[in-house]
Amino acid sequence: MRSPALLTLASMIALTSPALAQKDAPDAAKAHAEKVADDVAKNWASAPVEEVTKSGKGTARVDGKSIAYTQTAGTLTIRDEKGKPVASMFYTAYIAAGKNRPLTFFYNGGPGSSSLWLRMGSFAPEHVRTNNPEAVKPAPFDVGPNNDSLIGSTDMVFLDAIGAGYSRILGDAKPSDFYGVDQDVDAFAKAIIRYTTKNGRWASPKYIFGESYGTTRSGALAYQLEDRGLALNGVVLLSSIMNYGVRQSGFDTIHIGYIPSYAATAWYHNRVPGGRPASLEQFVEESRQFANGPYATALLKGQDITAEETDAIAQQMSRFTGLSVDYLKRANLRVNLSRFRKEILRDSHETVGRFDSRYKGIDADAAGEEPEYDASSTGITGLYVGSFLDQVTRQMGYETDLSYRLSAREGGDFKWDWSHQAPEGGKQNVADVTADLSSAMRANPHMRVLSLNGYYDMATPFFSTERDLKHMMLEPGLRQNLQFRYYPAGHMAYLNPEALHQMRLDMERYYAEGAR
Repeated sequence: MRSPALLTLASMIALTSPALAQKDAPDAAKAHAEKVADDVAKNWASAPVEEVTKSGKGTARVDGKSIAYTQTAGTLTIRDEKGKPVASMFYTAYIAAGKNRPLTFFYNGGPGSSSLWLRMGSFAPEHVRTNNPEAVKPAPFDVGPNNDSLIGSTDMVFLDAIGAGYSRILGDAKPSDFYGVDQDVDAFAKAIIRYTTKNGRWASPKYIFGESYGTTRSGALAYQLEDRGLALNGVVLLSSIMNYGVRQSGFDTIHIGYIPSYAATAWYHNRVPGGRPASLEQFVEESRQFANGPYATALLKGQDITAEETDAIAQQMSRFTGLSVDYLKRANLRVNLSRFRKEILRDSHETVGRFDSRYKGIDADAAGEEPEYDASSTGITGLYVGSFLDQVTRQMGYETDLSYRLSAREGGDFKWDWSHQAPEGGKQNVADVTADLSSAMRANPHMRVLSLNGYYDMATPFFSTERDLKHMMLEPGLRQNLQFRYYPAGHMAYLNPEALHQMRLDMERYYAEGAR
């Protein structure tokens, strides 16, 4: 017996497609019916067009002070120029009482990543507790009050990129409308302006806080928000990559940028020839001088470098990387990240992590060319996902039939458009947003940029960040608006409890300075 649903579907096909209803086309009608059924099933769970908010109450305790707050899970509807809904962006917010409190928008990178990591690991009132650097255990999860929450200094809104988390494309909008450098920035600009308007926060000091590719977003977003009438008080960059052009084949800049990170890693794992120096900071500074001076000059010579010069540079390079002189010479003084991660601890059959080089992994093939996995990534995913889904449903009461995506890549049709229209000049094939951030800082001389960096972050090396941001060619009067901070941690610096604590203190000073 045919179900009512199938009868209805067949009736719809007959009414809307007379040609298919004819008896001489049963196969075409059946195929069409199956396609419609598949489309219905595929899109059965969808994001809401009407904005949703689900809230609960909580109390945080920071430095002995109790702070009551409201936590909200909700959606923001993004519309095109004609007012048509094109996407629904999911967010969680933590808001405390007070007039004109700072408001900070947080997001991760990817591109296409959800903001699960910042939401559950950094400054929210509750977070996951990790002992670093080691893999965490499965459920029950160690989740609880965050003594280093920023709720005492700022309200916080964590945004998920379109296609990630519970954020989704609506109607007949296409993935290509959102999956690209400029398309993504447009969506975030609209969402931030919408949240600010909906919640009456135009009088509040406003900040954006991006991690990883989120810093690329922030560079362009700061300019776009300024251009659309929302002036930021500050931009916070955690584990930055501002210029993807350095990753193109044939450029030596990326090798220069990695030397201080290699030095920090060699120092941590006690692989510095002649013994580990007492001060990490001093050793890293020496590696900076070498990378910017003799090493950069040597690479610039290409194949014209002499054998004597190669030997001298390899000797110095060995001291900072912990790799043998012979290996460095065979690699033409250019050791890519994967090779370094495999080679530095090869004699103990171990590898080091990419996101955090303090983590150690063990490959099945100790003689391989590259690590088989990233030990600093696989050790934490389950803890973050499980604890967030428990929090958002149990504490905030947010319910949906959608699956929570760690990345927009899980939804298919993910192809990122890396081109970028710079504020001045032609279109870039590969994004470099330092010009955007520089333009925003000039247009708004009160906006301050804070760069937060982990010494053991191999995914976005801190020296490359320094080189990019110091090439914004800021006038002397604006240079004081750019500050750098460093932590004994990796890409997700907040995994280290000591780093998280110091970062919170640095952020509190940053907000306090902005209030003067």
